[in-house]
Formats: sequence, structure tokens, C-alpha cells
Amino acid sequence: MLDIDWIILLSAGALAFSVMNYVLLDGTDLGVGVLMGITRCSQHRRTMAVTILPIWDANETWLVLGGGGLLALFPLAYAILLPALYLPFILMFLALILRAVALEFRDYSPSDGIKRAVDGLLLCGSLLAGATQGIVLGTLVQGVPDEAGQYNGNGMEWLQVFPLFCGAVLVVGYTWLGACWLYWRTDGELQRRSSLQAKALAFVTLVLLIVLVAWTATLDSRYAQRLSDRLVWMPAVTLLIVLVAGFVLGFRSRRHSLPLFAALGVFVLAFGLMIAALYPLIVPPHLTLQAAASSPTSQEFMLVGFAVLIPVTLIYNTYGFSVFSGKVRATRE
Repeated sequence: MLDIDWIILLSAGALAFSVMNYVLLDGTDLGVGVLMGITRCSQHRRTMAVTILPIWDANETWLVLGGGGLLALFPLAYAILLPALYLPFILMFLALILRAVALEFRDYSPSDGIKRAVDGLLLCGSLLAGATQGIVLGTLVQGVPDEAGQYNGNGMEWLQVFPLFCGAVLVVGYTWLGACWLYWRTDGELQRRSSLQAKALAFVTLVLLIVLVAWTATLDSRYAQRLSDRLVWMPAVTLLIVLVAGFVLGFRSRRHSLPLFAALGVFVLAFGLMIAALYPLIVPPHLTLQAAASSPTSQEFMLVGFAVLIPVTLIYNTYGFSVFSGKVRATRE
């Protein structure tokens, strides 16, 4: 039998891995949805849709794993977070439904005007989903008031400036991922446009992330202490420089996927810094992983399930990407 502390760390790792994969994969799709909504050329919008239609729904599997895993592995954290974030969660799910309907039914629109309106709904759904996800993460980092394991806030903590800023940062970051995806999957005029968008969004995203990290350090002295540790900031800065260099050089390479992988690396780095700041808390300012964990038997049972589901989901995602890989040419609506 594993030591209880290792069981909790494995459970937290499985949960974090699921959430991170959702952010990376579905975040890219949401970014494409945003760019579709602001693109005038109907052929380009059609091409953008084709790049994500075969794989977007599989990417959301990770959201199910993350939400279900939180309930089963850390039920006390779930009980505190859910009432604090009812409205953002409801808005996020409604936005994801709206986005799904718009993606799947846009080709059945009877006229170009209606199809353009559907793409506008896709834009709204993508923006709202990305913003609410950032707000949820921002509220978590900011801290959720609780007493004796019970939420005791007013339900409006997510409306404060820091969570709203996190929502804006995530929307910009998702759009950056979407532009990098389109640079990889398209060619011609759309690829050139995506290249310019990716470079501009990279600068904005990096500036916003630096501001976000600095702001996070001011929220709690424990955050500042952990983020200022040389074992944290020195590897982070070094890795960021490498990733930015890889992003810039990727546009001079024949491997058009390099900018996207560099951008995904920046997201992984930001996610790692968030975990470094929070650990061992799962719901700041007080609730730790140890206190929020379910029984060892429940965690062992769930870890067996994760040990099966995570590889299967990874294989399925990888197979889907390989089947539908390659450049997507511009087509008429």
C-alpha cells in the first residue's frame, strides 16, 4: 500500500494533468472560435472550422475527468468551490453548448447571412467560455472564504478585479494558441494572416502573464515567498527564454508546428508556476490537499480509474490528431 501522502500527491497530479490537458487542447479550439468570429472572409472561416471539427469534442473529455476527479478525490474542495462559482460554471457550460451547436450546425445554415450570425454566436461562446475559465482560476488563486470546511462568502468573489483580469488573460492566451494552430494547419493567405496574429498575440500574452505573476505574488505572502525562491524563478525564466526563442525561430522553420508547441510550453510553464505558488493548498487561503482529500480507499479506487482513462484518452486524442493531420486548404462555403 502506498503511503497516504503519496496517494494524495498522485491524486493531485492526476487532477492537475487533466485540467492542464483541457486548457491546452480545448483552449486552442476556443482560440480558433474567437478568430473565426472576427474573420470576414467566408472561405477562411470555413477552413478554420474544418481544422477543428474532427477533434474539438474529444478535447473536452479532459474537462469531464477534471470535474469528476475533483469531486471524487477532493470532495471538500469541491464543496467549497462549487457554491462560490455557481454562476461562472453555469455560464461556462452554456457557452460550451452554444459553441458546440454553432460549430456543428453552421454548414446547415440556409444563407450566408445566417451562417455569419452563427459564427458570431461561436465567437460569443468561445469568448465567454475562455473568460469564465480564467475567472474560475483567478478566484481560486485569490482565495475562497470558508469556515470549518464550509463556504461562507457571498458568491460574488469572482467579480473582483483579479479574477476578471485572469479571465481576460486567458482569452488572449487562447486566441494566441488558436492563431498558432491555424499557422500550422493552413497555408496561403490564411497562414500568413495567422502568422502576424500569432506574433502580435504572443507579445500581448507574455506581457499580461508577467503582470499576472507579479500581481499574484502580492495577494499572499506565501505566494511571494514561493515564487521568489531561486529554485522556482530561475528555471522558469530560463525555460521562458528558450520557449520564446523557439517560438520566434519556429516561423523560420519548415516545421510549422513549432510556434504552437512553444506557445503550449508557455501555458504549461504558467500552470506550473500557479501550482508552485499554491502548493500545498488546494483552495486558498486555508484548505490543504491533505485536509480536502477523500478516504485512502476512495483515492486508490479513483487512481486505478485514472490509470486506465488517462492513457486511453491520450491515445484517442493522438490517433484523432494523426488521422486528421496535414494542411487544410481554403474551400468555398
